[in-house]
Amino acid sequence: MFNYKFKAVQPVKKFNEASLLTAFLYDDDNLKDRLKEFEKEFGLQLSNHNRKPLLAKSGSVVITKEAGQPEIINLFKVKIDEKFSNDYFRNFFTGFVSTIEKLPVQNLYIKIPNYADVKKYFVSEEYFYQTFVEGLFYGNYKFDKYKTNRSEKANLNVFLTAENIPQLENAIANGFIAMEGVNFTKDLQNEPAINLSPKEFANRLKKELSCRELKVTVFDEKEIAKRKMNGLIAVGKGSINPPQFIVLHYKPSVISRSKEKKRLRKIALVGKGIMFDSGGISLKPAADMWQMKADMSGAAVVAGTLLSALKMKLPVELYGIIPAAENMPSGRALKPGDIITTASGKTVEVDNTDAEGRIILADALHYASQLKPDMIVDLATLTGGCVVALGEFVAGLFTKDESLADEIYKSGLTTYDRVWRLPLWDDYDFLNESDVADVKNIGGRWGSAITAAKFLENFVDKSIPWAHIDIAGPACPNKLNNYTKPYMTGFGVRLLLDYITNQIKN
Repeated sequence: MFNYKFKAVQPVKKFNEASLLTAFLYDDDNLKDRLKEFEKEFGLQLSNHNRKPLLAKSGSVVITKEAGQPEIINLFKVKIDEKFSNDYFRNFFTGFVSTIEKLPVQNLYIKIPNYADVKKYFVSEEYFYQTFVEGLFYGNYKFDKYKTNRSEKANLNVFLTAENIPQLENAIANGFIAMEGVNFTKDLQNEPAINLSPKEFANRLKKELSCRELKVTVFDEKEIAKRKMNGLIAVGKGSINPPQFIVLHYKPSVISRSKEKKRLRKIALVGKGIMFDSGGISLKPAADMWQMKADMSGAAVVAGTLLSALKMKLPVELYGIIPAAENMPSGRALKPGDIITTASGKTVEVDNTDAEGRIILADALHYASQLKPDMIVDLATLTGGCVVALGEFVAGLFTKDESLADEIYKSGLTTYDRVWRLPLWDDYDFLNESDVADVKNIGGRWGSAITAAKFLENFVDKSIPWAHIDIAGPACPNKLNNYTKPYMTGFGVRLLLDYITNQIKN
């Protein structure tokens, strides 16, 4: 792992000692000419031994030690074909970082290739540059705080050069802050539940986020009961660790928004905060239950997004609403057949205690609705059914608001935190019907991700645009690319930041 120091620079002629140059050549009919231009730019004369594999059909990398500086050159061939995507360089540098950890490198020079050749894949030149920065941060992440023999971080100067230096500087600044939020989220997700109870989670958010412009308010068990949040109480009462209800409120100061002529948009983000999900009385199988320490991923994403929004000084008012609890079996635990009166006054029949996330979200969505925001977006590792439907790589998106659906979908494509819309049609309502309460907490096996979303819909003010994002698949480690393994992924932070930023522009 490295302590990075980034700098945007003009094309480099003289390199510092212990340096590595990484550059890219687009693999097309002009490859030979591009290679000649590269050699001319850096005053190099590559040997035939190094040129041959690069120019060969299967070759893609040249690692050469030439006389002079830099000591090491990594030259990579990039094919712009149907397999290329805007995730290419992000994913590349995630894997690249691990390959240089043991090299005697103190200075990394990265020549970013021309934007024009890949323009159609990116929303802007600045975001093209930002994917390089994000990849370097993803590759530098490790959750090793509990290892006794972890290595000290080495210092690494990273010099990036590109055609547009001002945009590159912006990309470095924004990428750095966005990845602070992602890494904060991943640290929370990967923390073992033994050290992250609902109260400890609330304390950590207070410590890391509290400031003049971001207030952290925590309702303890008594306040939760006073507010009749019986869904949260019911789910959390099986654990010795009582539930907490956390409200994050970010609002820029008068000074920072003095130049804003229009009213600040108010957006409520709601995140499921089940700190560990055993399934309760409806106990889960033991296999892979360890991943349930990350059943609070929705809450972690909300926290990470608020952190980045604060550091970016975004001109928007944000609420982060987090119901936090542990779902554990005990003599006090919620039981199948129980009926709960939620904060909204609506009653819920509990058919399966392992469908607990939607119960705590019922109270949170009602609370968010009372704030009268311009829109509500909730994120939750809600259903295995969504993973069955879409796989591990994509989040399920549910909303009846066409504009909201379109904007979140586009942000997913931009950031590669991708979502796919599933129906929220009223035809599914009858599956959640109960003979003894207003609604049942599970709608059966078929369309389970949809019926879970339909359950949540009961607790949102119908006049407020609302979207539910089921991140059960992409929040957990998967084999999609280099940065989705081996840890919990932080999926959703960059998605939300892009969505929020676009709301400000509009």
